[in-house]
Parts: sequence; C-alpha cells; structure tokens
Amino acid sequence: MATLNPEIEPYRHGWLAVGDGQSIYWETCGNPAGKPALVLHGGPGSGCSTTLRRLFNPDAYCVVLFDQRGCGRSRPNAGDIRIDLACNTTAHLISDIERLRAHLNIERWLVFGGSWGSTLALAYAQSHPSTVTEIVLAGVTTTRGSEIDWLYGHVGQLLPRQWAEFRSGAPEGGFGRDLVDAYARRLLHADADVRAKAAWDWCKWEAALVDVDSRTKTSDRWSDPAFRLTFARIVTHYFRHGAWLEDGALLNNAGALAGIRGVMVHSRLDLAAPLATAWELSQVWQDAQLVTVDGAVHAATGPGMAEEVVAATDRFAGVR
Repeated sequence: MATLNPEIEPYRHGWLAVGDGQSIYWETCGNPAGKPALVLHGGPGSGCSTTLRRLFNPDAYCVVLFDQRGCGRSRPNAGDIRIDLACNTTAHLISDIERLRAHLNIERWLVFGGSWGSTLALAYAQSHPSTVTEIVLAGVTTTRGSEIDWLYGHVGQLLPRQWAEFRSGAPEGGFGRDLVDAYARRLLHADADVRAKAAWDWCKWEAALVDVDSRTKTSDRWSDPAFRLTFARIVTHYFRHGAWLEDGALLNNAGALAGIRGVMVHSRLDLAAPLATAWELSQVWQDAQLVTVDGAVHAATGPGMAEEVVAATDRFAGVR
C-alpha cells in the first residue's frame, strides 16, 4: 500500500489579488510539467499544511496549493476582528480558484479536498465541471444542516465531558447552528480575553472530534492563539450561514459530476463527518468509488487515510 511521498518545497509561490482587497497565497510543488492537481484545505480557515504536498507523487504532479481567504498567509487575516468577512463566502472561494487557474495558465486539473475542502471541491466541480479531470476527497462533508447539527449537537452524546465543556463556553447558545452563532458573536466581543477563550474552547472541541479518543488533545497549530482566533472566526462564519449553499444542494446537483472519475476516502467511524454523507454521495455520483478505512481518524494525512489518498492520486497520475 502507498505511503506519504517525500517532503518537497515549492518551486514557485506568490500572492494573487482576487478583488475585495484580498490577496491569496499560492504555491506550486513537484514537476512543473506534471499533471496539474489543486489542493483545497479544510477548516474552513485552517490554511495549507506542508503534509498536504506529500499526497501527490512529485515526479508525476504539478501540485497547486493555496490558503483560502482570510487564513494562512493570505491577506488580510481574519484574526483581526476589524476585517469584515462579508466578502469571504463559498462563491468567493470558487471565483478565487478560477482566478488562480487562469493565473497559472492551467486548462484542467485534478481537484483534491479534505473535510471542508471536500465541500469546496464539490461546489467548485459542480460549477466548473469542464475544468476538472478527476476528484479525490477525504473525510467527505457537504455542510448540510444535518451535518452541522451533528458536529455541534448530536455527536456530543459520544463525548459527554468535552461536549459539556464546549457548551459551557457559550451558555447562551443552543444546538447546531444556534450554538455556532453564539460562538461567532463571542469571537467578535470587545474584550480580547473573551475572544481568546471562545477561540480556545472552539478548538478544543474540534480536537476532540478529530482525535477519536476520549481525551481531548490539541494540534500543534492550535497552540498558537493567533491561529485559533483566525480558524474559529472563519469556521463559525461559514457554518452559521450553511456555507451559503441550499441545504442538500451538493447531493442534489451531483449529476453535474457525470463523467468525472473520483475516489472518496472515509474513516468508517469518523466522528467529525459520519460515513453516511460519503455513502449518500456515492449513490448519486456513479463515477466515484467510496473507500472506507477502519481505525483511522478524520484527517486526510493521518494513518490509514493517507495511504488510501496517495493510492488514489497514484491511480490518476497517468490520466490526462
């Protein structure tokens, strides 16, 4: 079975002005003459990691990564609460992807997305199917209301201690999108200490969901208060609005993916994204294969998941 590819560094990078006063950071890695592949990171708001580069054979692929609006190295950063996020929506991100494709003079590319990135990948591919050669998804999500209710409600039954702590962080909140909304308001509070605590509480809950462990852990990146505030502010902004997608739209419009081959890799017991969503998508996207992984976590680069994602990108490496 395939493993992660060796570490690589970008051979080109820069910032692209995409309008609304926004500039997105982008980089290209691997083989300049290779098969183009676009990487869409999760969150929303996590920014790209160096590990995501390693999901692609660097001899076969020209890998394009970018930090979505407001996060990572893109400018301005959403951690500054003076920054209005009105121009940071799914439609804006899709437009950014097309601007980047034109900027890099790429006609068509494979699209990879993990977690929130899978929602964005599906939304992009359904909007611009002629630009997509194949799709590889990991930890499949579509950001439906039922998925948000699961993340910020129902799954709490499986993590009662962490859920109690998370709920206590915004006691005025209720369930699902209402709780997300309550956290979003706290992340804009005039008191910096209130904002910092809300960001910390939010990220502890995120960690509890992705670690598949009864003990809450924290990612190294979540040890950075600036990252926590940026991440929490962007994800609550998107989820309180249902990513500006009609509920169930990505499943209902899956016919637009006809003829695009795909692989969906999903942990069988993923707490952050129940397998049901990937299975439902596999029923309406006939050109896709669903690969389920036992004993794995939510992250595309985690043990078990990474091997299957690399196997999928290797499979498509020779396809133009």
